[in-house]
Amino acid sequence: MSYFVIGDEETVIGFRLAGIEGRAARGPYEAREALKVATATEGVNIIVITERLAAEVKADLKQYYPLNFPLIIQIPDRTGPMDERKSIRDIIKSAVGVKI
Repeated sequence: MSYFVIGDEETVIGFRLAGIEGRAARGPYEAREALKVATATEGVNIIVITERLAAEVKADLKQYYPLNFPLIIQIPDRTGPMDERKSIRDIIKSAVGVKI
């Protein structure tokens, strides 16, 4: 399985350091273009996109949700989770049943 990340410059650089390709996007147009590249790239099964960009291209992402691949995962960007979203730490804690 191959990953592709779409996000702000810092997020994409962080993933590149881990060997994951991606594209930085500063707004909805660049996010849509990166999404086209990601879905056209052979072998990409998982697309990681920051929550704020995902919110800006929500309609574009909906076309992929009924499909099995690519799997699209939304993550917080460098500024943290959006107000209405849980942090990754909270999601993991609730998934494994840990209460701190």
